[in-house]
Amino acid sequence: STISKNSLKTSLLQLECHFTWILLKEHVVLEVLEETIVDHIKFVVEYNIIDYNLLSYVCHLKNSNEEALRNLKKAEEAIQKQHPGEIARRSLVTWGNYAWIYYHMQRYEEAQTYVSKVENSCKKLSSTAHGKIQLPEIYAEQGWALLRFGRNYFERAKNCFENALKSEPDNPDFNAGYAVAMYRLENLAQRYGEEMRPCLEALKRAVELNPKDTTVMALLALELQRLKRVNEGERYIEEGLQKTPDFPVFLRYAANFYRRKGEVDKAVEILKKALALMPNSVFLHHQLGLCYRFKILQLKKTRYAPQEEVENLIQLAIFHLKTVIDKKPIFFSAHSDLANTYALGKRYEEAEKVFQELLQRNNLPCDDKQEIYFNYGNFQHFHMHSESKAIKYYIEGLKIEKDSYGRKKCREAVETLLKQKIKSGLGDAADMGTLGLVHNLNGKKQKAIECYEKAIALDPNNEEYQNALSKLQLSI
Repeated sequence: STISKNSLKTSLLQLECHFTWILLKEHVVLEVLEETIVDHIKFVVEYNIIDYNLLSYVCHLKNSNEEALRNLKKAEEAIQKQHPGEIARRSLVTWGNYAWIYYHMQRYEEAQTYVSKVENSCKKLSSTAHGKIQLPEIYAEQGWALLRFGRNYFERAKNCFENALKSEPDNPDFNAGYAVAMYRLENLAQRYGEEMRPCLEALKRAVELNPKDTTVMALLALELQRLKRVNEGERYIEEGLQKTPDFPVFLRYAANFYRRKGEVDKAVEILKKALALMPNSVFLHHQLGLCYRFKILQLKKTRYAPQEEVENLIQLAIFHLKTVIDKKPIFFSAHSDLANTYALGKRYEEAEKVFQELLQRNNLPCDDKQEIYFNYGNFQHFHMHSESKAIKYYIEGLKIEKDSYGRKKCREAVETLLKQKIKSGLGDAADMGTLGLVHNLNGKKQKAIECYEKAIALDPNNEEYQNALSKLQLSI
């Protein structure tokens, strides 16, 4: 009946599970996320329960509810194996997902059965609970799910692990999750030019509590490398390579470490090994593409670069980067990487096509768009030898006001270009006016006024500069 359906919906909304954690499918590519989880299940047994629970939700989002139910069955089997003494407590999220999936399949009685199972278990575990109970392991499971859904969720993930740690401050898994969330947030802050919250201590503590977890060990190594403590970082990478030589999630970070260190051949060797174990990994293909591109740039610096080798590396880089964007079209920086690789091979039309397709998308986050304008400006400047077009696109990046790594790069590039022109005596009123605009976009009003005054001195009848100047003077 309708009444029971409505009251069922009310009860469902009380449950703590993936369906109530607000994980939106537009932030991920479901097929890629599914592959990532399936790979993780293969290599990390101790996370099987939370992986199968999340996989059931991903299958539901892909409209395969039968497959979702099969994954929940596997989660139940893992719970019986790993927690035979506390099955009810460990099944709350799994049962919650069961209830929601049956509800979506319009199998309301079965949905109600699972709602009741959760409610009864919660009552036994806590006198005040009604289908909603704040257990630390549920906070942690929510945290891991949020991390999987990408950068819009990292802050919430950190908060979940913090909540879990309040009850169990020495729990290795909760500390690992907290450290990973902090590391991801710091990477984001670096990208946006925001204040960084140090994650080193969190990573160190997680490694101390769980020396077997080489994923966290690798992140600690990368963080030490970022802090210019490379030798210290490398010791952790070497330790991880001995402990888990066949664990692709660790190997991808180890390769990243060696690529950043400039040891690209070593990185390629590690990535090939990882790709043999995890052939679908978008991340591994991307890293390989970047390594081959790095090798091309290195070779081009030598006087007599062997053309055949360069051509071969260009083909390899293009193959891996195309694989990435075919599998994960929202991996925007990989599009720029591909365009830049085409440009290195003097395949300018193909590069132009990739950039144009990117710039016509309407789902680009601001910081991605700024980086694309920066890359496209560079393409115009260094490959098409058009300073005027380069300046135009760097400024497009600046016009997007969000502070980010890409905006900073646009600002530095356009200022350098304009100042060089003006310094060499080739600058005209238009260059002065443009520099005024750049200073204005960067909030440097006094400098902008000076530039517009110089531009007007060179071109007294220009209304655009006069309007800009009077607007600025009024705003001070």
